Amino acid sequence: LRREARLRKEYLNRKAQEDRLSTEEKKRKLKPALDGVSSHVDDEYKWAGVEDPKVMVTTSRDPSSRLKMFAKEVKMIFPGAQRMNRGNHQVDTLVHACKANNVTDLVIVHETREQPDGLIVSHLPFGPTAYFTLYNVVMRHDNAAFGTMSEAFPHLIFNNFTSQLGRR
Repeated sequence: LRREARLRKEYLNRKAQEDRLSTEEKKRKLKPALDGVSSHVDDEYKWAGVEDPKVMVTTSRDPSSRLKMFAKEVKMIFPGAQRMNRGNHQVDTLVHACKANNVTDLVIVHETREQPDGLIVSHLPFGPTAYFTLYNVVMRHDNAAFGTMSEAFPHLIFNNFTSQLGRR
């Protein structure tokens, strides 16, 4: 039993190491290819895929304990995200601090009567910003059947992005 657990752990560590090495190899190959001339429109996204984004997750002012838990869960969705206690800071102060620390995206979660109901995602430094309304939020803390959340990077599949914005 212990041997199987040890072998399983070694296998998972080996796979994680292989994934890290392949990601670094892809980034290393991509960097020289992107050093060519590009328009000012694409400059912001020039290093997309080479440098990992820095995402900051925070809450509205004076959050309830339920909103704090939701912010923790949102942090788990974005790989490499950080959660910050907002305190009494205003949004413009948060944005300036994020820009100074090379944060690429700011996510703010809102609540009404201790129910998370809003999500603002802002791409820094020049936007765009999207506001999402959330309905019937069920957190993993609410359901005992959910185990611990995996911290593996998500696999995203995008199809049919045929517009000019989608091709960018």
